[in-house]
Parts: sequence; C-alpha cells; structure tokens
Amino acid sequence: MAALPERFEEFAQARRNGFLRVMELKDSGATICGTFCQYAPAEIIRAAGLYMVGLCGKSQEPIPAAERELPANLCPLIKSSYGHVLEDSCPYAYFSDLVVGETTCDGKKKMFEMLGRHKPTRVIHLPNVPDRERSLEGWVQELREFRADLEQRFHLTITDEMLRESIRWCNRERVQAARIYELGRCDPPAIRGVDMRNIMEGEQYIFNKEEKYQKLTEILDRCEADWRAGRGPYPPDAHPVRILVSGAGFGGSAEKTINVIEELGGAIVCYEGCSGIVSRRRLVEESETKDPIVCIAEKYLEVPCAVMAPNDARFAQVEATIDEWKIDGVVSITLHSCDPFGIEARNIERVCQQRGVPHLHLSTDFSQSDAGQLRTRIGAFLEMLQTRRNARQDSGAACV
Repeated sequence: MAALPERFEEFAQARRNGFLRVMELKDSGATICGTFCQYAPAEIIRAAGLYMVGLCGKSQEPIPAAERELPANLCPLIKSSYGHVLEDSCPYAYFSDLVVGETTCDGKKKMFEMLGRHKPTRVIHLPNVPDRERSLEGWVQELREFRADLEQRFHLTITDEMLRESIRWCNRERVQAARIYELGRCDPPAIRGVDMRNIMEGEQYIFNKEEKYQKLTEILDRCEADWRAGRGPYPPDAHPVRILVSGAGFGGSAEKTINVIEELGGAIVCYEGCSGIVSRRRLVEESETKDPIVCIAEKYLEVPCAVMAPNDARFAQVEATIDEWKIDGVVSITLHSCDPFGIEARNIERVCQQRGVPHLHLSTDFSQSDAGQLRTRIGAFLEMLQTRRNARQDSGAACV
C-alpha cells in the first residue's frame, strides 16, 4: 500500500503550527478575523486585508467551563467554541481582532451575544428561505452593511475592484478544493477520505494565498499521476465499499467516526454538507459590470445549510452525489442537540431509501464515551454493505 499519508504531512503540519503563524502575523501588524461557518463571506473579509481563521471548537476539554454559563443541552460545538474563549485556550480566538458569527441556529445566535462580551463580534443575519425573490434583497443589504462595518471598524476602504479580485482568488481555491473530492470518484479512489479531510482542514492554516494554491496544485497533480500509474492508496484491483459522509460540525468526533470508517475497510469518497462538495463546486460569478456584492450574495444563498427551509436543494444534491460518486452507503454524522442537522438526517435517510442505498445515522459528541458503540455500529454497517456487494457480484450485476 502506498504511503500516501506522508504526502499530506505538510498540511497536517500547517494545522499544528498554525497558531505560531497567527502569532507571527499579529506581530507583523496583521488583522485576524475568526469565523465559524461557510456563510462568513470570505471574499469581503479578504478584500479588507484580513486573515481568516476557523474558530469552531472540536475538543471536549473546554466544555465544562462553557457549561458554567451555557445550558448543558446545547450542542458540543457551541460549548467547545465558547469554552475556548472563556479559558483563552484557543490561540486563534485569542488573537482574533474580530469574530464573525452567523445565525445558522438559535444556540449559536445566543452564544454570539455572550461571546461579544469577550471579543469584538459581528453577527451576520442569514435568510432561512432559499428563494431569491423572497431572500436575496435582504441578504444583499446584510452583506453591504457587513462591508461598511469592516470599513468603519478598521479604517479602510473596500472597493468593487478589490472585491472582484478577492472573488477571483476565492474561486480559484474552490476549484482546487473541488478537485480533492473529484479524486474520490476514481475506482478505486485516488485519495483516502481521512486525507481529504486533512487537506481541507490544513489548507486554512496556510495564510499566503499563492503558497496555498501552489501546494494544493502540487499534491493534487501528484495524486492523479500516481493513481494513473497504479500507485494510489488502494491496489488497482481493489474495490472498497464507497461511503458518502453527510453532516456538519463533526470534526471533533473524527477520531471515532471518520477514522474508524476507513480503519474498518470503508472508503470515504466524498463529503456532503456545508464544507462538502457543493460549497466547492458553486463559484461566485466573476463580472466586471455586475455589483460584486450581489454576485457574492447569490452564491452564498445557495449554500444548502440545514438552516434553510425548505431545503430541497440539499436533498437533490445528495441524490446526485450518490449517482456521480457511485455510493454504496451514506453515513450521516450529527452532533447531539443539533436539531437542524439531526432532523435533516431523517430526510437524507428518505433520499437514500428512494435510491436503494443503505443509510447509517450516527449522533455523537466530542467525548470518547460512545467510541466503542460507534465502532460496533460502523463495523456492522460496512459488513452489511460488503454482503450486499458480494450478492450483486454473485448475481452478475456490476459493483460500481
């Protein structure tokens, strides 16, 4: 088996050393903007010259501190994120000059109110109806006000041309990120799902945009070339069961979910959710005449977050992904008390039933208390998928 993980060490190292780089940026006079969600408009933030860092909590340790102020039945991501700020245990939050929140759920909205007592915070109010006629005008105005806030807060001017240049760069990065998921379409996959995730998490800590683009291009070109030469992560004649992972905010549970799926023989070939394939494929319109804020608003209105109701676009995308990536089984991973994604997991299950694809829903948190149970359920699911595949082979049907 090829030692692909070594190739991704650079991205893992970028994540580990990210806080040192942020400290260096602060020492050089840079302005840091902490964000929690794909809805934070990167094009506007970058056009203002701010460096973006992700602040979503992924560990259990700060949760007890958060529960001294927040209800215990909030989702672990909210509690972990807030606890890090209370304890100054997250260097990215500590060095952030501004925190940009968003109204993707009621728990986060109220947490951001409390966070504002500790850090300068701007909350972007999202529409929750994915209908342009009903939502676009107000959403455009919200982004215009956000642009004006950055200009006033940091004493700068964001021109339309600066926004257009930022749009071009963000689109280039989205195209490269989509290529990561496209590698999973190969049979066998040209990349492991764990390594997909390592790249997507690590690249956000490479703050020089030219360097980031170059590194992504190099590693993706290498993966493609090695797969064509038969040196991919799986033997050329291997056909592991192909898994689509659905959900959002589950990074803190990866060790007992994502990693276990592949340890037990499954191949995660794509991710679906806020930061999955859909958000990477959809680009911001690049126009020299159209208002760039409108172009940005139109793109972000199409993010299929569970906050949207109805969210038919997400379910249609799941169905299309099942077909395009030749999915054998879908694993939905949601966090305890995350009502929007927890409820939508049931709708994802319904889509899977219509497509004849098995579905497994894992609801978890950031602790290790359910690690054994999750491993057992994942193992049984993968065994069932392999049995189904073997039965199809015996009957003469194609596997993928």
